Amino acid sequence: MSRKPWFRDWFGSEYLDLYSHRDRAEARRAVALLREATGLGAGARVLDVGCGPGRHLGELLGIGCRATGLDLSRHMTEAARAAVPGALLVRADMRSLPFRSGCFDAVTSYFTSFAYFDDKDDDLSVLSEVRRVLKSGGWYLLDFLNADEVVANLRKKDRRTVSGLEVVQERRLAEGGRVIEKRIGIGAGGRAPPREFVERVRLYRPGDLESMLLRTGLSPGPVFGGYDRSPHTPASPRYIVLAR
Repeated sequence: MSRKPWFRDWFGSEYLDLYSHRDRAEARRAVALLREATGLGAGARVLDVGCGPGRHLGELLGIGCRATGLDLSRHMTEAARAAVPGALLVRADMRSLPFRSGCFDAVTSYFTSFAYFDDKDDDLSVLSEVRRVLKSGGWYLLDFLNADEVVANLRKKDRRTVSGLEVVQERRLAEGGRVIEKRIGIGAGGRAPPREFVERVRLYRPGDLESMLLRTGLSPGPVFGGYDRSPHTPASPRYIVLAR
């Protein structure tokens, strides 16, 4: 019997509390990277896949893009609607994008909104859909974790207080080191009982991602190690690739 996908439960209010330090200033740097590296700006049609609470969406609109946000989580799309009034938001699965072919100048996947599925073919489906909805010559920005850095500096357990509740995070490598799994335990508070959530992300290395992009008709281009456009190294915090 297959288990319920972890992402069906996790992307709610608890997620927003835990990642509240990821703010609009960081999103502004991430969107600036796209603008400076591609020249996209006013009038460009951009799809932000896995838009979450809309922080990147708001910045894309701020530079004049005609931006659309897509997320599977109802809680995330509602949060984005509140944060970015008037934004076009769509609740859908990234493996089947509800848009006609060739209608976007760029697609973005910010802050590791990729590699969530147990089956690697599903990740290929995401990239194939990205390729389908892009115009000829359109850009895809994939902002992913740096797998080498994650493995080298794996912090197995940490404990902190978030919104007055104790949060314990435990991390491990699963499936022979091919997946990073994080269990998030949130203590009881008020009338809420203790809760536990899971994050699972497949640890694709740069070579893996470049092969997948090529396989789905996307040509890898510039690569960066952070939102400051620094070169990518094994110690970089991010692996950010621009493909066409």
